[in-house]
Amino acid sequence: MNYSIVRYFVGWVLLAVGAFMLIPTALALISGDGVGTAFALSASLALAAGFVSCCVKPHDRSMYSKEGFAAVSLGWIAMSLVGALPLWISGFTPSFTDALFEVISGFTTTGASILTDVEALPPSLLLWRSLTHWIGGMGVLMFLLAILPAAGGDNLMLMKAESPGPSVGKLVPRLRKTAVYLYGIYLVLTVLEIILLLLGNMSLLDALCIGLATAGTGGFGVQSDSLASSSTYIQVVVTAFMFIFGVNFNFYFYLIIRRAKAAFGMEEVRWYLVIFAAAVLLVTGCLYADGVYGSVLLCLKYAAFQCASVMTTTGFASADFNLWPMFSKAVLLLLMFVGGCAGSTAGGVKVSRIIMYVKSFGRELSQMLHPRRVKLVTMDGKAIEPAVMNTAFSFLVAYCLLFGLSLLAVAIDGRGFTTSFTAVLACLNNVGPGLGEVGPMGSFAMLSPFTKYVLMFDMLAGRLELFPMLLLFAPGTWKR
Repeated sequence: MNYSIVRYFVGWVLLAVGAFMLIPTALALISGDGVGTAFALSASLALAAGFVSCCVKPHDRSMYSKEGFAAVSLGWIAMSLVGALPLWISGFTPSFTDALFEVISGFTTTGASILTDVEALPPSLLLWRSLTHWIGGMGVLMFLLAILPAAGGDNLMLMKAESPGPSVGKLVPRLRKTAVYLYGIYLVLTVLEIILLLLGNMSLLDALCIGLATAGTGGFGVQSDSLASSSTYIQVVVTAFMFIFGVNFNFYFYLIIRRAKAAFGMEEVRWYLVIFAAAVLLVTGCLYADGVYGSVLLCLKYAAFQCASVMTTTGFASADFNLWPMFSKAVLLLLMFVGGCAGSTAGGVKVSRIIMYVKSFGRELSQMLHPRRVKLVTMDGKAIEPAVMNTAFSFLVAYCLLFGLSLLAVAIDGRGFTTSFTAVLACLNNVGPGLGEVGPMGSFAMLSPFTKYVLMFDMLAGRLELFPMLLLFAPGTWKR
């Protein structure tokens, strides 16, 4: 383990978070909302700690898998600890545990909240909550790769450890240029949504908060009812952009460089569209058949919003789907597992892995009938390498084990099966709201501190694709 390079990158993470924290600090000081001191102190601590950590450059600048996983995991833990300080120092959360839960939920783009009265928050804290979604959506280390010169070693390890999806590669030969392209697409789409929200008569602060939260597929709102009281125009815009940010960003890159055939030839994007469309039709039919809403169009509007919100793991709510018919809730529950595309800001298992599992299952059935036939699992017309398949199935095993252990731990609270099961599901998949007491109009405030720490670990593990967090407990990770 090259400890010096890990320390160096964690330092840069703290510097980046401290710099981002200056934005709500400025808003707090300009608006006089009373938390300027809390933000200024927190930003100063983050910048000072970051400067101390990275002021001495490492002599050995090699970066391999161990260093990449450790730097990402420790970087996310460090930025969560400093990111929670404004909420705690300002007194808007009853304890540091609650402040840490809220900020980890923000950075991991989960959107599970312990706050019961969001309207009571000052403007700067509302902006910071949503800004944590935007920072965590694409990844803070991805941001550093975009702005910093090459630090030596194989920095692709950082991208692989932080980017959501079963496999990550370079879009262009230079890794830094890949990060610049991805963040450029991310920024342009975010600005476009904010402009459209402003055209819907949303205030600038609300448009910024909702736009940043949608881009990161996070789901922190500016009202306790999420977006239930917003206009139809706002809900339609947010629905569209939740779906857009759940698409693999490689799709947009191919469109930009005028390779439309490659873009629309992406099998994962086609499956994503089919799964989403099928879920919307099923939920719409169920809502209309049960007479939940008065017309098919109303049913379609609410179904499209909630399916987009749950599948992309954004977590916004336009209605209390906790009260919907059981079939509709079952469809949403399945979408929580599926998630969005690899290479997007969405969480979940990812559509690409679902494709691998389905095709691998089909191959096994085919070989049972025809043992001599050799059938490869392909995606986009190319055979999937055995190493990628092995990693995908290892992820599934790790996911099931962590889900089961977390469920057992959370069950100690005795909150009921629906609440416990969906709380773990919502946090591990970075969805946000679950069912029962943690439904879209509820909160996670009533859970015990122990349960909150279990769910915090699940949120971090889910955002970082499990292995970076799990490898922190492997003794071999820390050997020199």
